[in-house]
Amino acid sequence: MTDTTQAWGSAPSNRFDAIAIKFRGLFSEIGKNAVQHDLDRELRFVDYQALKAAGFSKLRLPEKFGGLGLTLPELFGLIIELAEADPNLTNAYRSHLGFTEDLLNAAPSPWRDAWFERIGRGETIGSGFSELGDTKLGTYSTQLTRDENGWQLNGEKYYTTGSLYADWITLGAVDGDGVPVGALVPTKAKGVEIVNDWDGFGQALTASGTARFTDVAISDDLIKPSALRFSYSGGFFQLVHLASLAGIGRAAASDLARQVAERKRVYQRSNASRFAEDPQVLQVVGRVRGAAYSAGAIVLKAAEALQAAYDANVSGDEERIAVADRNADLEISQSVTVVSNLILDASTILFDALGASAAKRSHGLDRHWRNARTITSHNPRVYHDRIVGDFAVNGTSPAPHGGVGIASHSENEKAEA
Repeated sequence: MTDTTQAWGSAPSNRFDAIAIKFRGLFSEIGKNAVQHDLDRELRFVDYQALKAAGFSKLRLPEKFGGLGLTLPELFGLIIELAEADPNLTNAYRSHLGFTEDLLNAAPSPWRDAWFERIGRGETIGSGFSELGDTKLGTYSTQLTRDENGWQLNGEKYYTTGSLYADWITLGAVDGDGVPVGALVPTKAKGVEIVNDWDGFGQALTASGTARFTDVAISDDLIKPSALRFSYSGGFFQLVHLASLAGIGRAAASDLARQVAERKRVYQRSNASRFAEDPQVLQVVGRVRGAAYSAGAIVLKAAEALQAAYDANVSGDEERIAVADRNADLEISQSVTVVSNLILDASTILFDALGASAAKRSHGLDRHWRNARTITSHNPRVYHDRIVGDFAVNGTSPAPHGGVGIASHSENEKAEA
């Protein structure tokens, strides 16, 4: 079978292939075991650590701290390639990559440099922001309170993606006065319990279950100077999902092409004596591959908008920052439904080019749709479409990204007004 791996489009930079070659062998090994891990629902601790050892946790870290100093388009190019091997691992690293971005956009300080050094030593960070239940929108039930002995953390988080793999959890809480506060929590600290109870039908190996905190002692140096995230964080985290979808599309396209090439049996109504020469079958293969190509091209183009937002933040020019953040938000919102539809469609129609045997669990072809469907459920696509439409018609800039929770009566009344 012809090697078609080089036909996914232009690299995000001239140096990208020289950077990516350091990881591609590892990505290939991860991909070989992806189906079995999915079937067994076996978390990928070994592969997460192998990625860490290879420097995947340091992609955007400044070189003086031991990182690779990648641009955002280069970062997202590698995220797509890892997602092609296994999108569970891109999601497991999503919070870590976001925390690194927090640091890159923060003002210089000993606190920032201390965390750069920790990441440079290979330490990684999982997520701890989402909560279940009747938590009020825009706040947390998790509390960080202070007494004469220092800070204590109590509460429960869900969707703590990557935390079972990581050394730290970055989380949001409220202090005794209800003011939002951020902190880093060691995953092995006394009073921390992380449970692998995420039961989704896709993205099953992301360690996205429950984390409980009971009287966890938190030192002052683990309290974030600001509870705010970097200004383009909403677009950044969404684009990680879109990059994961693009990688899923590539994997689906490659799996389909291989199975068509290897298939011996043909149908009575086939158009050729060899399945691999049937033009209607080849049309389906081409459509799936075209969807994967298009999704990747869109992601890398949107990553350029994120890079512009980062560059604006570094400049300190408030007007430039506002425009760049708005543009990045819009470009990514314009991409969400298109990329989602491309990959959801591709991961469904691939079965049209194969026989009933393609549905065997051992082939693992269903995992592409299950993973894609789970990722696209994280943020409602209809909201992104509405935001884009409101800008196009009324010139309305996107509202700031918020969390998920129960709206108060006053918020409901405001929404209805």
